[in-house]
Amino acid sequence: MNPTTHARWQARRASRYPPPAAGARAQQRSRLRRDLRFCFWDGVLFSVMVGVGETYFPAFTLATGHGALAAGLITTAPLAAGAVLQLVSPTCVRRLGSNRRWVVLCAGAQACCFLPMSIGSLRGSMPIAALFLAATVYWGAGLATGGAWNTWIESIVPRRLRPRYFARRTRFSQLGVLVGFVAGGSALYFAARSGWSLVAFAGLFAAAGLFRMLSTCCLAWQSEPAPADVDQRRVGVVELLRRAKHGGDGRLLVYLFAVQTSAQLAGPYFTPYMLGPLGLDYAGYVALFSVSFAAKAVALPLLGAVAQRRGAYWLLWAGGIAIIPLSSFWIVSQNYLYLVGVQIVAGSTWAAYELAMFLMFFEALPRRERTSLLTIYNLGNSLAMCAGSLLGGLALNWGGRTPTAYFAVFGVSGLARAATLVLLARVPRVSVASQAVATRTLGVSAGDSVLEQPILSSLPDANQ
Repeated sequence: MNPTTHARWQARRASRYPPPAAGARAQQRSRLRRDLRFCFWDGVLFSVMVGVGETYFPAFTLATGHGALAAGLITTAPLAAGAVLQLVSPTCVRRLGSNRRWVVLCAGAQACCFLPMSIGSLRGSMPIAALFLAATVYWGAGLATGGAWNTWIESIVPRRLRPRYFARRTRFSQLGVLVGFVAGGSALYFAARSGWSLVAFAGLFAAAGLFRMLSTCCLAWQSEPAPADVDQRRVGVVELLRRAKHGGDGRLLVYLFAVQTSAQLAGPYFTPYMLGPLGLDYAGYVALFSVSFAAKAVALPLLGAVAQRRGAYWLLWAGGIAIIPLSSFWIVSQNYLYLVGVQIVAGSTWAAYELAMFLMFFEALPRRERTSLLTIYNLGNSLAMCAGSLLGGLALNWGGRTPTAYFAVFGVSGLARAATLVLLARVPRVSVASQAVATRTLGVSAGDSVLEQPILSSLPDANQ
C-alpha cells in the first residue's frame, strides 16, 4: 500500500471510529469513580452526624429540664410529624425534574436544624415547642430523601458493583455512627465533670450540622446519569389498603406496625431510665448503647447466611419471638455486666427481625412505585412508633416515673410484643431470595431497635 492510499485509509477509518469514543469511555469511568467516592463519603459523614447529634436528642431534652416524657417523645412524635411532611416528596421530585436536586435541598435543610439546638445549648435552655419544631423539620427533611435517594443511587452504581460496594459502604457507615456516638459521649462525660454539659451539647450539635453539610456537598458533587423517573407511579393509601385485601402484603404491614407500636412502649424510655433511676453517667450510657450497636453489625452477615439456608419467613418468626422478652430483661437486675449481656442479645435479635422484614416487605416493591410506597411505609411506621411512645409515656407519667413505673412499662411492652405473634401467624409463607441487605441508618435508639431503610438496589434482583 503506497503512502497516499494508506493515508486515505487512515482518514476513512478515523471517520468511522472517531477517537473521542475511547475518551468518552474514560470520562465515564472517571465520573463513575468520582460518584462512588462521594457516595461513600456521604454515607460515612451522614452516619457520624447521626451518632454525634441525633442520638443525643433525648439526653439534651433531659439536660434542659423537660423531663422523661418529653425525652421519650422527642424521638417519635417529631418523627411522625416529619413523616407527614415527607408526603410531598414524590410531587417535589416531579416538579424539580431531578431526584438529585430534591435530595440535596432536603439534606441542607436537615443540616440547618442543628443550629437552633446549638444556640439553645449555649443559652442554657430551649423552649419545648422550639425543640420539637427543630426535630420535626430534621425528621421531615431526612425521611423525604429516602425514596428519591434510592431511585437516584440505582442510576449511579452499576449492578455488578452493588453487592460489594454497598456492603462496604454499610460497614463504614455503621462504624461512623458508633464513632460519632462514642466521641459525643466522651465529650459529654468529661464536660459533665466540670459542669459544662450544655456547652458540650452545643459543640456536638455544631459538629453534627457540619458533618451533615459536608455530606450534602458530597451529594451535590455526584452526577445524575438518568433524570428523575417521570414514569414513577404514585400509589395512594386507599389503593394500598385495597391491595391488602387480595394478598399477604397488608397482613405483613399490620404485623410490622404492631411490632413497632409494642416496642416503642418501652424503647424511647430506656435513655431516661439509664440516666435517671439507673444512675448511669454518660460513659456507662455510651458503653451500653455501643455494645448493642456493635452486636447488630456483627450479627447481620451471619444472619444473612441463616436466611439463605432457612428462608426469610423462618428468620422473621425467629426474630419476632426473640424480641419479645428484651424489654422485660431490664426488670430482672440492675447489675451493669448483666445489662451489657442484655444489650448484646438485643442487638443480635433486632438484627434478625429487621433483616427478615426488609427481605419480605421491600422485595415486593415494584420499581416504578418505590418512591411512593417508601413514603407510605415511612408514614405508617412513624405513626406506629409515635402511638407506642405516647402510650408508654402516659403510663410512665401516671406511675410517677418511679423505678416501678419504668418496670411496668417494660413488662407491658414485652406482653404486647408477644400478642403480635397472632398477627404474624396470619402472614402467608412466601419464598424470598435471601442475601445481605445494605442499609441507611436514619436514627438510633439506645435501648431498642434502630431506624433503618434498605438500599433498594442492594436487594435481590427480583426487585429490579
